[in-house]
Amino acid sequence: MVDRRRLEGRDIVCVGFADWDTELQTNQHHLMRRLAADNRVLFVESLGLRRPQLAARDVRRMARRMRAGLRGPRRADGLQVLSPLVLPLHANRLARALNARLLPLLVRRATRKLDFRRPILWSYVPQAEVLLDALDPSLVVYHCVDDISAHPSIDADSFLAAERRFAARADLVLASAPTLERRMKELASNVLYAPNVADTELFAGALSDGPVDPSIAALPHPLIVFCGAIVSTKLDFELIASLAGARRDWSFALVGPVGPGDPRVDPSMLSAERNVHLLGMRSYEQLPEVLRGADAGLIPYAINELTSSVFPMKVYEYLAAGLPVVSTPLPALEGVEGVSTAEDAENMARLLDEELASDSPSRRAERSRLASSHSWDERLSEIAEAVERVEGP
Repeated sequence: MVDRRRLEGRDIVCVGFADWDTELQTNQHHLMRRLAADNRVLFVESLGLRRPQLAARDVRRMARRMRAGLRGPRRADGLQVLSPLVLPLHANRLARALNARLLPLLVRRATRKLDFRRPILWSYVPQAEVLLDALDPSLVVYHCVDDISAHPSIDADSFLAAERRFAARADLVLASAPTLERRMKELASNVLYAPNVADTELFAGALSDGPVDPSIAALPHPLIVFCGAIVSTKLDFELIASLAGARRDWSFALVGPVGPGDPRVDPSMLSAERNVHLLGMRSYEQLPEVLRGADAGLIPYAINELTSSVFPMKVYEYLAAGLPVVSTPLPALEGVEGVSTAEDAENMARLLDEELASDSPSRRAERSRLASSHSWDERLSEIAEAVERVEGP
């Protein structure tokens, strides 16, 4: 057994950028679920930073939020979840003023009900600054895992202004990509580079004999898989279509929901390609069955302002499963062992040819071994050590 540092016996209020029962699990879900094993955690769901649209997905979400917000905190997955009633109009001065009163009231009421005392305030969004006085936190952590301000539906000016203020008051800032680390070091004095990792033990199970996802098993090989959200803000649809056109005898399986956070996305360019298969959502626990049947993992992200600060969680999920990984040249992936990058479909196809030709069980085992040090347990231990340094003896 490895002796790792742990955060234990603490009260934690986490302000996330997504709902708890969302389609895709992200950094905040993995870390808070694990922290809840040894601590009391209140997870405050998304404050609605993205401007809502009159799409069916957004309307349903707002209706669910209204119902949940009237109930107070609820128990889920070993922690407490609060759905705050706030106005998702953060560019509006009056809405910000109202939220600055409403959010502290709701969170303070929940923490009193749970008997939280001077909790750690751990936030993935800087709008949690309105909770600083209300909670009197023992420690403030700003966890910056994406350049949220670069999302086209976010009011960048108000977000960045809040970020400057909140990062300056944070005791510890965690940054998941080099560009975020550089930006945070201009705003805060205690910044820890903490790229996204994976449940490496779960995904290493793909190396063992076992069931293969039926939809994956039905496709011809070579089989190239992408797991994640099918959204035009991050994925390069034209690149995927061109790659499929360049390798007509290959199968490209896209596993994940269409349009989360991007409800008007149009995937018709992808579905028009006969060897591109949109297979829909799978639970996190089912993904090893998907990757067990794959020949390579693909990260076909667009290169833009948003993705310049992204370190995809799927990197170490693919590698832990033993797969060769080919990606577009995301800045955060420069120098990451086991990841090959190419800018266009022609060179991506060439890299995939090389990876498929040289792959073997021993190479898969070695990729998985290298990925094993990039686990959530390792990351939590590293964060616990950083917290100890901040708090002192």
